[in-house]
Amino acid sequence: MDAKDMPQRLLRLLSLLQGGRAWSGAELAERLGVSARTLRRDVDRLRSLHYEVEGTTGVAGGYRLASGREIPPLLLDDEEAVAIGLGLVTVAGVQESALRALAKLRRALPARLRPRLAAVEAAATAVRGADASTVDPCDVAALGDACRGRVVVDFDYRDRRGGTEERRVQPHHLVAHGGHWYLIAHDTARDDWRIFRVDRIGGLRTTLRRFVPRALPAPDPAAFLTRRFAAATHLHTVSLEVDLPAEEVRSRVYGPFPGAVEATGEGGCRVRLSADSLDLVCQYTAVVVALGARFSLDAPPEVRERLRTVSGTLADVTTAAPATRRGAVGARAGNSGNADPAERTGSLAS
Repeated sequence: MDAKDMPQRLLRLLSLLQGGRAWSGAELAERLGVSARTLRRDVDRLRSLHYEVEGTTGVAGGYRLASGREIPPLLLDDEEAVAIGLGLVTVAGVQESALRALAKLRRALPARLRPRLAAVEAAATAVRGADASTVDPCDVAALGDACRGRVVVDFDYRDRRGGTEERRVQPHHLVAHGGHWYLIAHDTARDDWRIFRVDRIGGLRTTLRRFVPRALPAPDPAAFLTRRFAAATHLHTVSLEVDLPAEEVRSRVYGPFPGAVEATGEGGCRVRLSADSLDLVCQYTAVVVALGARFSLDAPPEVRERLRTVSGTLADVTTAAPATRRGAVGARAGNSGNADPAERTGSLAS
């Protein structure tokens, strides 16, 4: 019997069980408006259709839907079907698998819902970074199972310099951020929390060891990830003392900020930026400077030199007469006799 040929009451029972919780027999019978005997008969019919309906213990007994060897038909209401379609359109890192699943969902939908899904596909998209990674959905699922089951896992991890090392961790949570999937885990050899990019994980192996979960040193996994990123030290690190409240700096900087903003007193804050990319550090330093507040800068020579060049170019362009602004940048590039732009940039050149 296909799902579409099931009696309406049986479909309703299956929909309740697919919600993921265990139901008492009395609750199900009341929801369906049937007797306990009829409920038992309906459960037996679902089992004959290969749905793994388990009996639960308790005063009155109950039922829940367990995982079976095969994927039975899913029953989705209109909102659930469209929500899944939206998730498949915007999912990060598993585009090929998501497109296959979306094609299957499109074929399975009733005619009344196909225009709504088509509208979602046409109108919705996700902005993915140029360096967004692709991950194996099976690895993400296996890590998710290990997080939930509190099972220790081993894997070979490739760092950003290309070196590979075997790691053993207690997985805690998966977080999607900036086009990448990250695993937050406690590294057993280092006795400390670590963050791993999932696309750099290879040879994932689940052990038979279970562990007692540790308390994450942050309010939630997303906060832990962003705080660790902000506190990390990379090739280029900049610190700015800014005469603005920390909350104002955070609110006026658009998009995810790759740094830490710490209040230093009433009306002031310290901004720390660190990245392997010189471009990234200089761009966000300029973003903070563009807020217009007084500031001081502590930066390595390569960052200062880039900022001197940019500030000098901006000075030439913004002070030139309108008719000559177009050629100001080119003129500056070919004129080595100009005064050092550092003399005109105030704190940026200090």
